[in-house]
Amino acid sequence: MTMDSGTLEKVAAVAGRLAAGGRNVVFTGAGISTESGIPDYRSKGGIWDQYRPVYFDEFMSDRRARVTYWQQKTEMYRDLVKARPNPAHMALLRLREMGLLEAVITQNIDNLHQMSGLPDEAIVELHGNTRRIRCMSCGAISPEAEAQARVEAGDPAPECACGGYLKPDTVSFGQSMPEAELRRAVALSQSADVFLVVGSTLLVQPAAGMPAHARRAGAWLAIVNMSDTPCDRMADVLIHEKAGVVLPAIVAEVARLRGAGG
Repeated sequence: MTMDSGTLEKVAAVAGRLAAGGRNVVFTGAGISTESGIPDYRSKGGIWDQYRPVYFDEFMSDRRARVTYWQQKTEMYRDLVKARPNPAHMALLRLREMGLLEAVITQNIDNLHQMSGLPDEAIVELHGNTRRIRCMSCGAISPEAEAQARVEAGDPAPECACGGYLKPDTVSFGQSMPEAELRRAVALSQSADVFLVVGSTLLVQPAAGMPAHARRAGAWLAIVNMSDTPCDRMADVLIHEKAGVVLPAIVAEVARLRGAGG
């Protein structure tokens, strides 16, 4: 896809900031993964537009709610299991390999950043990871595929050997955010020199507050998203374009600048 001159200028501005080094932090949302075939479940027509979500307290107190939860999870699984990292994910990996990406803070639960090759220590998952299953009693972790196979074999609400309820290791509606990850995300945001938002409408709190933390602490803020966000007015650069188009272009320009000693 060909970008217009205005977008190319913005790409060059972001690349110049990233290439300068310092503490570069990227914040990703659903928009980086839609190009991998994963729907934005919150959008009109998405699963949360079709079904009422199961809240955490319902999951823990009512077997019927757990059955409903796993039915919904099975519908999402069909998209997730086929998904692979797209050029936007791979661009972030390349930035990391150049030594120019401190961390990715993500709202996504799809594991695609890990699949791209980014190391776990460079990823902060604010909403968990659906490819891990956690026992809500003993805390044991197991692969998603095992639990999903049990559901498809006729076990509608799988349980752990200890009797605890099995649940994807994600933050459900009404469930508390993971405190350690939230603290780390805030610290990274407040210490960033460049804070790049990719594919998030910045509507879900407290995750969406990270750009504001970064901006208040003096970071240079860029937002790459197809639609408007509440943080647009505080951004230094706004690019309304697909992540899979813009991020590879940014990283290619970073590589050119670094190669030229710029």
